[in-house]
Amino acid sequence: MKVLVTGADGLLGSNLVRNLLSKDFEVRVLVHPSSRSKTLNGLNVNKFIGDILEIDSLQPALKNCDVVFHAAASTSVWPARSKKIRAINIEGTRNMVDASIANNVSRFIYIGSASAVRNVVNSDNSESYNKFDLDYIDSKQRAMELVMDASAKGQLNATTILPTFMIGAYDSQPSSGKLILSVAKGNLKFYSNGGKNFVHVKDVAEAATNAIELGENGKYYIAGNENLSYHDFFIKVSKIVGVGEPWFSLPNWVVKSAGAIGSVYGNLTQRPPALSYPMACIGCENHYYNSSDAVTELKMSKTPIDVAISDCYQWFKSEGYC
Repeated sequence: MKVLVTGADGLLGSNLVRNLLSKDFEVRVLVHPSSRSKTLNGLNVNKFIGDILEIDSLQPALKNCDVVFHAAASTSVWPARSKKIRAINIEGTRNMVDASIANNVSRFIYIGSASAVRNVVNSDNSESYNKFDLDYIDSKQRAMELVMDASAKGQLNATTILPTFMIGAYDSQPSSGKLILSVAKGNLKFYSNGGKNFVHVKDVAEAATNAIELGENGKYYIAGNENLSYHDFFIKVSKIVGVGEPWFSLPNWVVKSAGAIGSVYGNLTQRPPALSYPMACIGCENHYYNSSDAVTELKMSKTPIDVAISDCYQWFKSEGYC
């Protein structure tokens, strides 16, 4: 079976490709021309250079393809409102949907973000994420709607996987692993009072692969594991990397004030701030999720987050990040 993975050189993509290869799929990868990631080096894949914003560049990779995993996206949260972020996440997904329909792809697995849905438990923000005014979140929500709409119309056999905060090896940017690097380097002294749902990226890759056969058409699955406060998460990280844990929590008003200053700084200098106001607001809330459907229906494993942290840290060390 021929399988195409977009965003194959990212954190999830790199783990997904390895999972697919381990199950003897014939794997194609779509890599952006500007990519410098080395996470796919040495793997038995057919590499295609293309841009999801250029629909004609997608045709060679999609020809005679059976399954598409669309994981390519912009995960940038700065600037908060960005035409580029919207284009990559919305129009890029539209192009992948249209090209997959045109090429009679039999299965389409969209990789979204848990932040795009309202499946938040015990959260101050149980109504909607749109109040944060982040194009990353809004665009991922719109992209998911495009996929689900094509499914509802019978144009595409599609399932959506919505990961929570993924941790693991092959985080070449680095992306989510920045939190772990900050603790390992002693740069993180304080933390906010919120929390996240954390998951090993290998578990998400497993769920996505299993969705080929087990995923229900037109349904989304939240792929997550442990709901942890930032304090509890950083205690785990500190023990694994062998450094002292962050000193103490900051009141929400201090975190949000720092974020507001960061946003002003970013707007004035046109440089990404260390903390923006929307991210400060998110950091003050508990974004906890229930992943029972992915565990039950997609047979997703629930690897302890301590293992995910260790795998991430060991990979960073082997690659000279710390």
